[in-house]
Amino acid sequence: MTMLIKTLAAAAATAVLATSALAQSAGDAGNPPVFFPIKNEPAPKLIVDPPLAEPLARGAVLIPYRTENFRILPVFGAAASNVSPRVGHLHVTVDDSPWRWADTGNATNTIVVVGLPPGQHKVKIELASPEHQVFTGQTVTFTVPEAGSHKH
Repeated sequence: MTMLIKTLAAAAATAVLATSALAQSAGDAGNPPVFFPIKNEPAPKLIVDPPLAEPLARGAVLIPYRTENFRILPVFGAAASNVSPRVGHLHVTVDDSPWRWADTGNATNTIVVVGLPPGQHKVKIELASPEHQVFTGQTVTFTVPEAGSHKH
């Protein structure tokens, strides 16, 4: 019975040491855990391209964008403002409308607007924190062609 107890104690000690060693090596790698604050984090950036020409010729506005130091996720509230890298959503406003919508992310990184009348339009895209604080934004101006100027 004493031999069994010694064997079990040795196995438990080995498990504790192995777990401790693994935990230390992950932290020693210099990779901070995701979702924890990091001091001096670079400012978020928004890069917006003009609408894609081919869909625009058909009346559909597809505006590609990408972000740096910022992830678009469907999270809101004060607690989400403290994670790193930063998370948030987009505010999208069409033609200086008094209302806007929030885009909480998609796999295409593209804003899609359909049904605009022919003529000049603008879409403002802003990076917003989970508490709706705007970090940065860009406005894209474009012209939707007349219905007779393209094929369906």
